Amino acid sequence: MTPKVRMTAKERGDEVLRAAVQAFAASGYEGTKTDEIARLAGVSQPYVIRLFGTKQQLFLAAVESVCAQIEQIFREAAAESPELASLGRNYGRLLAERDLLLVLMQGFAASGDPTIGNCVRQHFGSIYNLIRDLTGATPHQAREFLSAGMLMTVMSAMQVLGPNAIPTPWSEELSKTFGDETPA
Repeated sequence: MTPKVRMTAKERGDEVLRAAVQAFAASGYEGTKTDEIARLAGVSQPYVIRLFGTKQQLFLAAVESVCAQIEQIFREAAAESPELASLGRNYGRLLAERDLLLVLMQGFAASGDPTIGNCVRQHFGSIYNLIRDLTGATPHQAREFLSAGMLMTVMSAMQVLGPNAIPTPWSEELSKTFGDETPA
């Protein structure tokens, strides 16, 4: 019998946060219950609340985590080559981790809540600034890059782009227009 390894509080918190990203990606802010997140993480619902305070604070932590991961993917891409095309080629990594993009979209959808809206606007602005800083892109170039990325995000949410895409004629045609931004 293998002895059970006890997790640290940080490890357990990270596990709850991963479960929150998964749950919020699937059901959104309003549709997700903290007891569902607790079940996914293998902890009690009171423990989730003890770690994060409220469902809103947990959602904000999920949005922050997702945005940090997106920024990290862009930093790694720019380390290979500091140009928009390199960031675009690495967008496939985001499509492969669909929950990241879905939580970001759920954040946009929940932005009517002032606290969530402030968080999402701040983090999206950070992503915009990071793209410009890493690549030297003009505001127009950054807008075009983000526009293509948002279209890819929406297509991923519809499951017509990405690793497990359900092919449709229109999505296949549109996907060909992304050029370097289309994942392999």
